[in-house]
Amino acid sequence: MASNHSGAAAGGDGHPAVSCQGGWEYSTETFHSTIATEWDLVCSNASLNNVGSSIYMFGLLVGAVLFGHLADKYGRRIIILISLAIQATFGVAAAFAPNFYVYTALRFMVGTSISGVIMNAFVLGTEWTGLRKRMLAGIITDYFFGFGYIILAGVAYLIRDWRKLQLAISAPGFLFIVYIWVLPKSARWLMANDRNEEAWEVILKAAEMNGKPISKDLEMCQVYQTDEKSVLKKKHSFIDLVRTPTMRKRSLIVFYLWFVNVLVYYGLSLNISDFGMNIFLTQMIFGLVEMPARTITLFTLNRSRKFSQLAFLVVGGTACLLTTCIPNDLPIVRTVLAMVGKFGITASLSIIYVYSAEVFPTVIRQNGIGIGSMCARIGGVLAPMMYLLRNINPHAPMILSGLCPLLGAGLTLLLPETANKPLPDTIEDIEGESLSDAEDCVKAGIFDPRTVPVETPRTD
Repeated sequence: MASNHSGAAAGGDGHPAVSCQGGWEYSTETFHSTIATEWDLVCSNASLNNVGSSIYMFGLLVGAVLFGHLADKYGRRIIILISLAIQATFGVAAAFAPNFYVYTALRFMVGTSISGVIMNAFVLGTEWTGLRKRMLAGIITDYFFGFGYIILAGVAYLIRDWRKLQLAISAPGFLFIVYIWVLPKSARWLMANDRNEEAWEVILKAAEMNGKPISKDLEMCQVYQTDEKSVLKKKHSFIDLVRTPTMRKRSLIVFYLWFVNVLVYYGLSLNISDFGMNIFLTQMIFGLVEMPARTITLFTLNRSRKFSQLAFLVVGGTACLLTTCIPNDLPIVRTVLAMVGKFGITASLSIIYVYSAEVFPTVIRQNGIGIGSMCARIGGVLAPMMYLLRNINPHAPMILSGLCPLLGAGLTLLLPETANKPLPDTIEDIEGESLSDAEDCVKAGIFDPRTVPVETPRTD
């Protein structure tokens, strides 16, 4: 933190309220070194902190679009491996950045890679999971986000120098090199791209490792791919998300849900971060709040994806609106309501990952998740700007944080229920224009290979 020699007070946004003509001194009480203290990002240069954050968020947005498209084209596994390599390499390089501009460029690359890892790891896990365990796989993935939140607080508490901290959180990424040998390809993606022999190789390997031999009836249903080759060979792009009526409706609603969840999630985090407590403890509390929010979805998603999404959006939005009715002399009540709002939005954000993967068909699933993630990043960029509305009305940010989720809850009513239903593979499945041979197999009492409950191969 900078201390102005001329006695200038710090404003509410952490920036000096007046000029820094008298110079400044840096406090080392909390951190020994930060990018602000090393490169003097204070006074007239203080805005560079926000610029750096915006560029990092823009990297997340670019990664969501780029790696979503590449994963649909080249496969989930290879893009995850490339993203992990980029994340570790550029993350470590950022610890040795000679100036702020190089640091920001490296952080942009880290941001793009994070989107590539998060999206594709989630989709790969979903595509390798059977009907009964699909929801559990998605929620367990989200748990590790909360764990990371908590662990970061502890690591930052022990390491107060920003370069050493950057190195400590980036270097372990190189351990993921073992994924080259253990990370499986997506059998569903291989089938959807007419690579049937490769798909059956990984399915048989998984079945063998899990002690679940493939039945003859299941092998017979492989023939459904032959008659669908002309459909699955068709090239797909972002346009297919909005080309047909039903797909267009679903896509636009899901994109809005991604946007509003992240907008309010980060908006609330910024608004309730000042507890007057130790910054490391505050970080840990934010992580701990996520755990019960994600846990409760385990008990609701199996019953209904649709109404779980709707209910938590209503809880989050209503709690935010109620904070505007509480007088300023009851800060504890307002804080509790804000935390309830964050609880609802965190649960809703966890659900949208699972819901999106089930709404989009295989041939454009990663494109859909990618665009959804891009809309989410736009929400993240706009979240800080939302609080500029306080100059117009002090309650405006919380009113917006309440109304937007409630609108999303209403739109969720227009989405289909996907709980305990097979994942769609083609756009025609969504539009109801054709009945695949695989569905004929199901009607005949034979298993559908698209819904076989094969677990991810274990390496232990």
